[in-house]
This record gives sequence, C-alpha cells and structure tokens, in this order.
Amino acid sequence: MRKRVEGVRERILECAMEEFLEKGYTDASLRTIAEKAETSTNSIYVRFGDKEGLFSAIVEPVVNEMKEMFQNIQETFHSFDAETQRREVGQYSAGEMLHMVDYIYDNFNTFRLLLDASYGTRFQNFVDWMVSIEEEYTWKWMEVTGGAPELQNGMTRDLYHMVYTSFFEGIFEVVRHEMSREDAKKYISMLCKYHHAGFLALCSQ
Repeated sequence: MRKRVEGVRERILECAMEEFLEKGYTDASLRTIAEKAETSTNSIYVRFGDKEGLFSAIVEPVVNEMKEMFQNIQETFHSFDAETQRREVGQYSAGEMLHMVDYIYDNFNTFRLLLDASYGTRFQNFVDWMVSIEEEYTWKWMEVTGGAPELQNGMTRDLYHMVYTSFFEGIFEVVRHEMSREDAKKYISMLCKYHHAGFLALCSQ
C-alpha cells in the first residue's frame, strides 16, 4: 500500500475552499481542484470519497460545533427558573448571539460556503435548522413562563416560523455583505433589540 504524501490533504482542502467559494458546489470542478493542489482527481476520491465528501470535510466540523454551541445556549437558558427566563430572555439572547458572531467570524469563509455555495448538498438548509431549534425552544419558554402557545388572535406557528426565518437570515446578511466583525456586532445587537421588541408585541396579543 502506497504511503500518502504529507500535505496533500491540506492543499486539496485549501484549493477546494477557493473553488467552492468561486463557483458554488454544483459548478465546482474536482479536476480544477486537483490541478491547483498539484495532485490527481483519484487522490481526492481516495481521501474524500466524492465531491460532497470533500465539501463535507470543509464545513461539517464547523457545522457540528455551531450546532453544539447553539444547543448548549438553549439548554443553559432553559435550565433557569421561570422568573429568570421571563426577565432575562432578551438580554441573554442578545449576549449569546454576539458570542456566536465571534465564532462565525473565526470561520468566516466556511460560513460563506454554507450560506451561498452549499446548494446541492445536505448542508443547504443550514439556516432552516437553526430556525427550527429556535422555534422549539420558544414554545418551551412560553410554556414555562406562563405564555399561551395555543393559537389566538391570528397568531400561528407559521407566523412564528416566518419571524424567526427573517431574524436568522438577517443575522447572516453580515456574512453575505462581508462586513467587518465590529460592524457585524453593532448591527446584530440592534437587530436583536428590534426582534425582541417585535416578539414581545406578538406575545402580548
């Protein structure tokens, strides 16, 4: 069995990142990636299986860490007593969202891939996953704090889904527009205030 040449995997991943960012997953070429990495397409297949395997090798570690982080944020908040949850929901959410901004900017190009270059992969609905988790824990929060998750006054789960989708899409606009980390934190802090005030207005109905 031939020994794998050291450094080839890293070169492939680096060149794949460039190719996926430039062309998106669907139009990216393994041949082009191999040429830029000074290797063969066969070496890509051996190491990563196929094109989606290569894409996954880049984004999946970040996706898994982001999911764990987001889940832990939710679980930690919902371990608080009802009064603390009621009182701190806005401040807690805004603070933790800024921590997530740091993680996003520490892995900026990977999130560019997830948002705008993942169509055709199992990662293309990444934002939808975050929305579904937020929805799930929102209903838990309403139950714990004495809210009424039952539908009333025209409120529906579909409307909540629309609200959270617009919120998370808004958050990731800072990546799509390649804002600085400083500006991203400023705008997302303002967005959180806007979202929280609107959310409370809907709940009060």
